[in-house]
Amino acid sequence: MRKTAVVTGASSGIGAATARRLAAEGFNVVLAARRRDRLDAVAKEIAESVPGAGPTGAGKVMPVTLDVTSQESVDALADAVSACHVLVNNAGGALGLDTVATADLDEWRAMYDSNVLGLVRVTQALLPKLIESGDGHVVNITSLAGHVPYEGGGGYNAAKFAAYAVNDVLRLELVAEPVRVTEIAPGLVKTEEFSLVRFHGDEEKAAKPYEGVPDPLVADDVADCVAWAVTRPAHVNIDRIDVQPRVQAAPHKLHRE
Repeated sequence: MRKTAVVTGASSGIGAATARRLAAEGFNVVLAARRRDRLDAVAKEIAESVPGAGPTGAGKVMPVTLDVTSQESVDALADAVSACHVLVNNAGGALGLDTVATADLDEWRAMYDSNVLGLVRVTQALLPKLIESGDGHVVNITSLAGHVPYEGGGGYNAAKFAAYAVNDVLRLELVAEPVRVTEIAPGLVKTEEFSLVRFHGDEEKAAKPYEGVPDPLVADDVADCVAWAVTRPAHVNIDRIDVQPRVQAAPHKLHRE
């Protein structure tokens, strides 16, 4: 029997790369995100590129519209999914690079709602199915920003620190259940949208974090970590993977050429 993986934030970046990789690993994949057009495009790409994958193939690929900040939307996702063995909580992101003194609290609230409460909503909704599977696995994509603070990162740091705490509490609470819990904390990852969203579409500002960095991580690097963690034997729990490019020593320490 093929296992089913649910990936949130699957319309682009790390989420899309993870969905593609898990389909290639033989999972049925539920792609969940807000932008249905992008979601459908990723699902179509997977169906065309992964042997046996598709809406009705041996390896099913199913797009589901999801807003993790809406309980109604999360409940609809849970109703649409008949089984869940792997949940990848990837939806979230950063907004702004303001100091604490000048912080936009609406942006902080939005980051907390997507990165933390969204993670909790989806986990709560799918946890019964994860337990019922007999071999469940929750993978939470956080960030090194959730372990090392940096100037201008206050709101994002706070949200990802909270996500890290939820991840570790969840592992403690599920120790008697057949569910593994893994945190994957990436450093600098160059995707098509993360920095652009952070800087509200300002392409010049969005390019700054990557200037002079010869080889930042890409989404497939993080997807590779997810795939490795979820394909370990059922008795093996990978607690946390910190992954960053070789030229990065900390969120605020990069070698630039």
